[in-house]
Amino acid sequence: MAKKATLIITEKPQAAAKIATALSNATDEKITTKDNVSFYEFLRDGKRYIVGCAVGHLFGIQQKASRGPFPNFDVDWAPAYRKKASAFTKKYLDVLKNLVKESDDFIVATDFDVEGEVIGWNVVRFVAGKKEAKRMKFSSLTKEELEKSFKNLLPTLNWGAAIAGETRHFLDWFYGINLSRGLMKAISSTGNFRILSIGRVQGPALKILVEREREISSFKPEPFWQVFLNVEDGNKNRAEVKYVKDIFKKSELLRFNHLKGKEGIASTKIVTEKISPPTPFDLTSLQTESYRNFGYTPHQTMRIAQELYLAGLISYPRTSSQKYPQSIGYEKILNKLKKYTTLVKYAKNKKPTEGKKTDPAHPAIYPTGEIKKLDGPEKKLYDLIVKRFIACFCKEATIEKRHLEVDVSGLKFSANGSRIIEKEWMNVYPHKIKEEEIPIIRGPVDIREIRIEEKETKPPKRFTAASLVKELEKRGLGTKATRAQIVETLYSRGYIREKSIEVTELGMKLVEALEKYAPIILDEDLTREMSLDLEKIEVSNRGLESKKKKILSKAKKSIKDIASRMLKHLKEIGKSLSDANLKIETEERKANTMSKCPSCKKGNLRILFGKKYSRYFVSCDAYPDCKTVFSLPPNGVMKPARDKSGNLEKCVECGFPLVTSLRKGRAPWKFCFNPKCPSNKEMQKKKEEFKAKLKSGEIEIDKNGKIIEKSKKGKTKKANETSEK
Repeated sequence: MAKKATLIITEKPQAAAKIATALSNATDEKITTKDNVSFYEFLRDGKRYIVGCAVGHLFGIQQKASRGPFPNFDVDWAPAYRKKASAFTKKYLDVLKNLVKESDDFIVATDFDVEGEVIGWNVVRFVAGKKEAKRMKFSSLTKEELEKSFKNLLPTLNWGAAIAGETRHFLDWFYGINLSRGLMKAISSTGNFRILSIGRVQGPALKILVEREREISSFKPEPFWQVFLNVEDGNKNRAEVKYVKDIFKKSELLRFNHLKGKEGIASTKIVTEKISPPTPFDLTSLQTESYRNFGYTPHQTMRIAQELYLAGLISYPRTSSQKYPQSIGYEKILNKLKKYTTLVKYAKNKKPTEGKKTDPAHPAIYPTGEIKKLDGPEKKLYDLIVKRFIACFCKEATIEKRHLEVDVSGLKFSANGSRIIEKEWMNVYPHKIKEEEIPIIRGPVDIREIRIEEKETKPPKRFTAASLVKELEKRGLGTKATRAQIVETLYSRGYIREKSIEVTELGMKLVEALEKYAPIILDEDLTREMSLDLEKIEVSNRGLESKKKKILSKAKKSIKDIASRMLKHLKEIGKSLSDANLKIETEERKANTMSKCPSCKKGNLRILFGKKYSRYFVSCDAYPDCKTVFSLPPNGVMKPARDKSGNLEKCVECGFPLVTSLRKGRAPWKFCFNPKCPSNKEMQKKKEEFKAKLKSGEIEIDKNGKIIEKSKKGKTKKANETSEK
């Protein structure tokens, strides 16, 4: 019998591979079960180590009984695979159960944050049956940092983060599930059905958008005028200057009519300014800049950043810090980056710029200096992170600003110009400075021309996903790890739409109903107070359980009060939501309807979602008279393909309407769903080849749907087998 091993528990398969390779100096053995779950073994200093992964949460909060009261607080942790969406986790849980039998020592090496701590703790207590474990703390998956983390193991779990995380899970269930069920009860009472949800952060976030929508709806544009003069001095220098105030009374324009041909007195002030380099990226600023430069949503940015982290190319992205500690090794990283980009030559400062925000767990986001060939969105985001890092070590840029002022009979006009004298960090990172040259004019000038522009005041700008995430952070709502997902949920529930966010009829009616019958659900202060209480637990090391009980007790009292009010006004809430839902369903039906059915020639083809198999399909709306059905690929959201004018696009080969598949983080894919179409012959051939490779084990698909070529390293073993050495 082999000696008992030390089990290192990781969060993702990629992290497990990186850690095993780093700690074994690439002598680890990869072992793959019959269910395609891999773990790693190696010897180090005469001791046996096993590295296994949890693929995120293997356990989730679930109610104990299949049915229960409303509201229901009788919940506890249970295996996540009991829910259909997490069924894939069972095989990972089974492997960990087997690995635990061979281990007598445990090291948690999940992400060093609240969620990572909960994931690791749950494996330790529910799978290994232990109360404690050692902890690796690292911010990047480089060999150097993983070695350092392993040699400096923390003796215990990060209990503040673990208890704070568990408390948050219970709070989210108490509020999210109970209140969402209340909404479902309300709409069901009218005989209608729609998946609805609300939560302790989702509610306030939606209200922010509704308030902006109301501002826009009630906004009344007001006309105003701007007056410009074209002036010229004795040296033929010309410039256009604007009256310093906007004119809101048309009658006031009369006083400018007599200025043409008159003389004014000009003066030009020249000021030189230093512009500091940008501060290091925290998650929110990365998401904001990614949207500004590439149009990636916060959720897309988070997904791409996570991939870069798991590849060992950047540090942990879920951070609030805007500071680089010296311990990350500035010079070493910059030297490595010289092989990647020539921009490093502009990094002339020994110390980086820094912002105000800090994070006790992780530094600001930085490139590790590891080089790997990238393309597409991953390359774009990586390049942005590299440029931001280098820019933080650059010198200040120098800008010359000119302010031209012209006084004509006591009326003041002005113009501003700027030019970059020394670019420095602006050579590296994309900036917003727009150069605009104006001449230096001093003394008498002639008024050559008067120009008047009529404009209208504009309503407040709509939020984008990125600006909403920034607003949520500003208001202390949600966490750095959850804000992007909250925005995605608002979209998926049909409460909001479009990139420039519009609130739908359903979203408006939901907020209106809650404002009237359960306003506390939308209360920012309550949500913010909870977040602060959780943050206090996270940084604490005393009385954690009592603090947790106090927060949960307070939450239960609040939810009981909300539930009571919802039940009292169930029909009123239901009627409001049902009316909005009917309108949305009509819009969705219209949007998903395509051309005439090729079989019956009477009905129309439309895209539907089958709840039984959780996938989209195309059918004739003349059912049951016409039972024509076409299958669509699994995964993604399916919509009729339309051109920029909104017209349906058709297949050039067979004339069938095209369908667009939308998947997170991927470009839209347009395809013909007619199985007899010539364009699908090649696709069918590729499909069969793909199935053959999958069956033979040449490739595998991870939980994110990513195709991975099987490694030749190691060997394949049955799921119930473990290695004995």
